[in-house]
Amino acid sequence: MKKFVNKVEDILAESLRGFGAAHPDLVKTHFSPTFVTRAGEPVKGKVALISGGGSGHEPLHTGFVGRGMLDAACPGEVFTSPTPDQMLAAAEAVDGGAGVLFIVKNYSGDVMNFEMATEMFAGENASVITNDDVAVEDSTYTTGRRGVAGTMIVEKIVGAAAEAGADLAACTALAERVNKAAGSMGVALTSCTVPAAGTPTLDIGEDEMEMGVGIHGEPGRRRVKLATADAIAEETIGAITAGLGLKSGDRVLLMVNGFGGTPLMELYLMYDAAARLCAGKGLKIARSMVGNFTTSLEMAGCSITLVALDDEMIELWDVPVHTAALRWGC
Repeated sequence: MKKFVNKVEDILAESLRGFGAAHPDLVKTHFSPTFVTRAGEPVKGKVALISGGGSGHEPLHTGFVGRGMLDAACPGEVFTSPTPDQMLAAAEAVDGGAGVLFIVKNYSGDVMNFEMATEMFAGENASVITNDDVAVEDSTYTTGRRGVAGTMIVEKIVGAAAEAGADLAACTALAERVNKAAGSMGVALTSCTVPAAGTPTLDIGEDEMEMGVGIHGEPGRRRVKLATADAIAEETIGAITAGLGLKSGDRVLLMVNGFGGTPLMELYLMYDAAARLCAGKGLKIARSMVGNFTTSLEMAGCSITLVALDDEMIELWDVPVHTAALRWGC
């Protein structure tokens, strides 16, 4: 295992210290328990958005703390759910009096711990569970579809609504609507290596790939021989459009998300393949994203996400955002 590391047990704390030191104008890092909040005081009268999950998926979720997105993020150890005390402390730190919305990826540990936190938190709150992965219906650590890269889309759109003053009920309904409109599917060319394990999670041959892989290296639909970018895009776009019931004329956001080990040149090549397929199906690409947004440590591979957009979603997507990992209009 080759990684930049001092002690394996200190990776998260040292990484978060670096993150906070690099972006003091945007975030504040907290320890014992561990969570990240926006710099400054809670925004009074604004619904506070909190998300989180195991580390190793950066910039999700800490990189999306800031104006127009999250008020706080709770990072667990690598690929390990954060604990209820982290979530409770984060909620108490950012509650501005208008309630707290927890955005939770559909993994058993995340769902259970966030549920415990909501029961412990005295303030008004609601939760939305994201489950955009169309690859498999049940997987390791989940019942039902996994929550993956589409979670970031939910955070951005709902973050804009919360910033504009939408109340907790409206933010919750919007989050559920965006999640329902989102579908994702990933493919891994190599495995990732969890530092504490020291060995690759998946044993993928040089001429193989894992179709439908999870963001923790969970097995997907099947192990297959390496295929062309066009063939990979065809299967993933086909699965997503079928899963969402997309039809000609629909407006979509198309996102190609890197898993951490794939060059941007290849991600844009995958975007080209996906965009051509969308055009062939009559889908209108209204907004686009290419880059590393929901990673899996150093895994080579990518996921493709489509979100069926309406006028309100497009308007909220375009609202200025200013976070460490996502910013425009600022």
